[in-house]
Amino acid sequence: MPRLDPVRLLTIAGNTHQAGHLHHIRHLLDTLRSRGIRLAVERRFAQYLGSQHIPVTPDETVTEPPAEAGAALSIGGDGTFLRTARWIGRLRTPVLGINTGHLGFLASYSPAETEMLSEMLLHGDAEVESRMALRVDVGEADRHLLPPLPYALNEVAILKEETASMISVNVDLSGNYLADYLADGLLISTPTGSTGYNLSAGGPILFPDLDVISLAPIAPHTLTARPVVVSGSSVVRARTTSRSTRYRVSLDGVSFLMPEGSEITVTRADFAPRVIRRRDDSFADTLRHKLLWGMR
Repeated sequence: MPRLDPVRLLTIAGNTHQAGHLHHIRHLLDTLRSRGIRLAVERRFAQYLGSQHIPVTPDETVTEPPAEAGAALSIGGDGTFLRTARWIGRLRTPVLGINTGHLGFLASYSPAETEMLSEMLLHGDAEVESRMALRVDVGEADRHLLPPLPYALNEVAILKEETASMISVNVDLSGNYLADYLADGLLISTPTGSTGYNLSAGGPILFPDLDVISLAPIAPHTLTARPVVVSGSSVVRARTTSRSTRYRVSLDGVSFLMPEGSEITVTRADFAPRVIRRRDDSFADTLRHKLLWGMR
């Protein structure tokens, strides 16, 4: 696993619900500046910090992430981490997550670890782990419905609209018919997303370095519909029919509506988000600590 290069310019993004953590954030920014690390704070987060009397200068405020940044810092929960990863996009900037949210699989560091994190960034004392992302495409007639960044680090969720009726999702894998799922929806998940919505739907836990995709139906209408794991190089085509005129597609919680009977294509993205991990971290440790895996 490659080592993190020492960071001299740090991109920072965060959510705007930081009550109880503002003193840690103030201390973190001051500590980073005192170590000689320049800051590039996403504009919306910078404005929020300013409203909370944590000053961010105009020179430190950015609309787009600088390509020359050595790392990005996400301050929030896993949702904030995912938004930061999508904002970074094709840049190869690795992302470190500070957890001020809930569970924190991706944003796994505490806001109280300021000194350790500052030294880790300054000296590059960490490893960088590549993660699979998914890309969604649709037909030409529906392309205007896609969000600006049609990518997911966790999962692509095909969901029924706000109705009690189930949907039918016809799935084709790289030209081979797989199944018709009659269910509340279908999750197409990366290994990173396997501990999220996929796990709640009964899908498998996958170690994040695997090159695979999980397909898990949500509340299927038949006992024979079970999650499957397919190659990461698979081309997943899903045509959805419904009694409603529309169905919903969600990319890590960013959703859009598609017309009934339309098709989406899900493939591995042509870039891999990179996650900063402390050298002594392991996914097995995270499972035990976050999910109490194997505890009695």
